[in-house]
Amino acid sequence: MVKPRDGIRPCLQQICKKASIPMNQSLNEPSFRDSVNLMFNRAVDLMDLKPGLVEKIRVCNATYTVRFGVRLRGDIKTFTGYRSVHSEHMEPVKGGIRYSLAVNQDEVEALAALMTFKCALVEAPFGGSKGGLCVDPREWEEHEMEMITRRFAYELIKRDLINPAQNVPAPDMGTGEREMAWIADQYKRMHTTDINGAACVTGKPINAGGIQGRTEATGRGVQYALRAFFRDDEGVKKAGLTGTLDGKRVVVQGLGNVGYHAAKFLSEEDGAPVVGVIEYNGAIWNDDGIDIEALKAHISAEGSPEGFSGGKFVKDGASLLEAECDILIPAAMEGVINLRNAHRIQAPLIIEAANGPVTAGADEILRDKGTVIIPDMYANAGGVTVSYFEWVKNLSHIRFGRMQRRQEENRHQLIVDELERISRDTSINWTLSPDFKDKYLRGAGELELVRSGLDDTMRIAYDSMAKVWHGRDDVTDLRTAAYLVSIGKVAASYHAKGL
Repeated sequence: MVKPRDGIRPCLQQICKKASIPMNQSLNEPSFRDSVNLMFNRAVDLMDLKPGLVEKIRVCNATYTVRFGVRLRGDIKTFTGYRSVHSEHMEPVKGGIRYSLAVNQDEVEALAALMTFKCALVEAPFGGSKGGLCVDPREWEEHEMEMITRRFAYELIKRDLINPAQNVPAPDMGTGEREMAWIADQYKRMHTTDINGAACVTGKPINAGGIQGRTEATGRGVQYALRAFFRDDEGVKKAGLTGTLDGKRVVVQGLGNVGYHAAKFLSEEDGAPVVGVIEYNGAIWNDDGIDIEALKAHISAEGSPEGFSGGKFVKDGASLLEAECDILIPAAMEGVINLRNAHRIQAPLIIEAANGPVTAGADEILRDKGTVIIPDMYANAGGVTVSYFEWVKNLSHIRFGRMQRRQEENRHQLIVDELERISRDTSINWTLSPDFKDKYLRGAGELELVRSGLDDTMRIAYDSMAKVWHGRDDVTDLRTAAYLVSIGKVAASYHAKGL
């Protein structure tokens, strides 16, 4: 076992003792939930908040545990699920539902806390929540998963833990559009007269009340977060980098929904070659950049990156976390960068596309090294941001762009016609290029508006963090800055309620 560098373990021990948090002896660092508490504590120590308010913001308001039976394959199978509500400083509360055998109460509560701070940071008007079901979707047929999902949803719906005005789930690890459609339908079956029933859950298919751009949202948000970072000259300098995203070498860990879209957009739209892709059963490396679409198709067909012709297969995929690159994107599970490997991480910039991929212990080491970490509560906020747009769409009962798209096109046409008239009347005889005219004259549809709103959200949120990061001598990293901004907004909300 690799031991932390001198000074790191004593520091962690001191912080843990202060927060009454036990150390994880196998890793010499706190658990995922305790890591969240440590990072929270580091921020509130820099704030002038009353102890009672700090505790109110820290703790989860409630966690519901349900155990239910479903008759499957001739027998009754019992499943355990959770729905945690961290903060109701704003309602409804918002957060995904994940399906995994590793789901437990501590994890769900930690993720619910992150949702509170994430929503506050990007100014989505939600409190934080999270849910989980102990199940491996790969073990069950589709019709069996539907029965399990509907039964779980029934237990949550009848307690208003799924409700468009109180608690709005979304997809998470192990769930997607399919499960959200089942949950939405179950809600409508139980609340037949609720005209806003479609807003009870987000991440639905388009034909079931979803919104364009939701599937790509978290990965697109990672792209916009990196673009925002590279507009910050001071932040880029702190990371020891120069220039723009163009040409920056990227390693992505996890080619699921988030990692795939982030890798695809960065390589195809920003000129940032993805030189390494890490999966649980191996990795691919190509110095010239990997064809993400081809690799995704290969993994879908073969179940493994092994045998892919567009790069070198590396059996020990996790070793590529330590490879030389400009940007490292952990986009899978929490805790993949920890005390065992943190001191070997070479990337000067890490962006946390997953929730909690860098442990508190590793964070300490990396900050000491000068590594810049774009934190998870900001980096993967694209999902909840577009979920907010979907929720608003469902409540308004109208597609984005329907009212103004053709009006925009008509106004743009007036400008083009006038320019062309001036050209004729003055005998200049110039013309606008067809590509320009096609792009300019096309009014914004739902997808364009969603992307625009997401881009604006990520820019504003980054600027709020950067202002604290660069403006305070006692704030040395973006994560602390993000917590300071988020906790400040939650505290202000509670003050407005009279607490």
